[in-house]
Amino acid sequence: MAKYKSKQEFKSFVQSLFMVKWNTYAKRPFAGPEQVLEYLGRYTHRVAISNNRIKSIDNGQVCFEYRDRADNNTSKTMTVSAHEFIRRFLLHVLPHNFMKIRYFGFLSHRNKKQAIKLIRKLIDPDAKIPQKTEETYLEMMHRLTGHDLLCCPKCKEGKMTIIKGLPNQFLNSS
Repeated sequence: MAKYKSKQEFKSFVQSLFMVKWNTYAKRPFAGPEQVLEYLGRYTHRVAISNNRIKSIDNGQVCFEYRDRADNNTSKTMTVSAHEFIRRFLLHVLPHNFMKIRYFGFLSHRNKKQAIKLIRKLIDPDAKIPQKTEETYLEMMHRLTGHDLLCCPKCKEGKMTIIKGLPNQFLNSS
């Protein structure tokens, strides 16, 4: 490994790995591919803790909600010192120069289109691939929920019309 001490030599080594046609072996998952993707999704596409899980911050203590998977996925609360909370939170922060997994492998921009087609074929060769449709958000919401967003919420018969939109100053504030 001494030959990889220089940045340039290591970079050259990594570049050479892209030229290798890798053949990987993975055992078939016990519960099926859908469960594997659901499991991985919990770790690759979420933040360490969302704001709505933090219940209180008082006197140097942080109280937050969590799911106990060992106890039938029961929702519980835990209170820890602010120092311990920050320590745990920082365990989920990626080190300098590391990127989230979604930017690599089959989700990288470089080969996403081809990889997703292949993965869909491998998971279920007979599945019908949904066609991308051009529709407005109103049409999409009607298709997904069965509710017409322009239907009057009071009489349920008339159509609401947009008279005036909000000024940009209200739309861009956060």
